[in-house]
Amino acid sequence: MSRTSVQLYSVRDAFAADPADTLRRLAAIGFTHVEPYGVVENADVLRTASAEHGLTAPTAHAQLIGADQHAVFAVAAECGIDVVIDPYVGEEKWRDPADIAATAAALNAAAEVAAGHGVRVGYHNHWWELASRIDGRSAFEVLADQLDPEVVLEVDTYWATVGGEDAPALLRRLGDRVHALHVKDGGLARDGSGQVPAGRGRVPVAEVLAAAPGALRVVEFDAYDGDVFAGLADSYAFLAEAGA
Repeated sequence: MSRTSVQLYSVRDAFAADPADTLRRLAAIGFTHVEPYGVVENADVLRTASAEHGLTAPTAHAQLIGADQHAVFAVAAECGIDVVIDPYVGEEKWRDPADIAATAAALNAAAEVAAGHGVRVGYHNHWWELASRIDGRSAFEVLADQLDPEVVLEVDTYWATVGGEDAPALLRRLGDRVHALHVKDGGLARDGSGQVPAGRGRVPVAEVLAAAPGALRVVEFDAYDGDVFAGLADSYAFLAEAGA
């Protein structure tokens, strides 16, 4: 089974204009997995067009904290999504240990709701969870210590590097808590500009892959100057050549 997926946010403009054709083009590159965003909003597409193009969605992004979680998890279960990942908790929530504990408690509570639907919960980082330090450790690892074992992590290795972290070392410390990686590369701008196909920027992508051999690899661009489908194809080829 392939361990390579693609975050549909990378092609959000094309997906909004023509979801079915966008999925067809991703399948033509070689992807067999996608990572949707907005599970409920894109439910109709996920139910029909994904399967038509031989695509499955083992993971998906959806806001969970403060959302109608039963609705999200019901759609996820119907669409065969195994893990729903909360993609964003704002920068201001990672400076105070009490706020981090509250986020952990909210994710643990969401995992209990998810279990009733046969689904699991994960969390995805940006740069600020790594840049913020609590007693010498990243706020992201402080969070991980407080999560129930059922809650998994999707480590965005680009944002971890932007946050000043040694991404391969982070992955080794987190071990099998890491269910998936966001694989992307670039010049490490905090606004996401200047991103390039995997292996062409400042992220140590080969070392990242080696540090989490069992994790799902999810290719993503937050922004891309050029034909994003060509960029995704280049990243896919890099991962294929690396045996990832």
